[in-house]
Formats: sequence, C-alpha cells, structure tokens
Amino acid sequence: MSKTNLHANRPLSPHLSIYKLIPTMVMSIVHRITGGALYFGTLLVAWWLIATATSETQFNLVSWVFSSWIGLLVLLGYTWALIHHMIGGIRHLIWDTGRGLEKHTTTKMAIASLILSIALTILIWIAAFTIL
Repeated sequence: MSKTNLHANRPLSPHLSIYKLIPTMVMSIVHRITGGALYFGTLLVAWWLIATATSETQFNLVSWVFSSWIGLLVLLGYTWALIHHMIGGIRHLIWDTGRGLEKHTTTKMAIASLILSIALTILIWIAAFTIL
C-alpha cells in the first residue's frame, strides 16, 4: 500500500476549524487563561509585600509602578482574572455535584459567569477608589 493511500483512508482528527465556538467552550478556555494569569498577578502581590517589608524606597517604587496607567490596567486585569477564575471554580463545583449539566443551563451559567465577573470587578474598583 502506498503512503498516499494509507493516509487517505485514515480518519481526520477533530480540528479547531470544524468546531463551533459555544459559550461553555469559550469560558473553559478563559478559565484556563485566567488561571495562568493569576501566577503572574501573584508575583506582583509578592513584589508588593516584599517591598512593604523591605524599605520605604522600595515601597514607593512599587506604588509608583502600580499607580501608573499601565500598572492600573494590569491590576484591573488581575482583579478581573481573580474574580472570573473564582466564579468559574464555583461553576465547576456545582457541576461536580451533578447539577446544572443540561446544555441550556451550562450556556446560561457560562454567560452569567462572564457578566458577574465584570460586574463584581467594577464594583470592587468603585469601592476601592471610593474608600481610598
């Protein structure tokens, strides 16, 4: 059997081009991405804590970085990633109990997790700037 016939008769593996993106798939991917982003954000929290314990100069440097527009943008993203990952974890815990596994329910939960994470992030930032 020639090499071309061997490959022609084999079934094709599923590929991203044949999948239709659905909310649960997108939220699963985003959940994994936010989990990875939390590693980076935790390094920033550790940097802040170490600077706080080290000296006033180091603390002022970290405060300056975090209060710049890019620092605030990174902190906003970290806040959203933390909230979104937490809500995604709660969604997975609900699924672990065997509840909410119907197709329409999983779609509603995926959309709700995105909306809730954005809303909670906004509320946290409003509270932070109101108190400070």
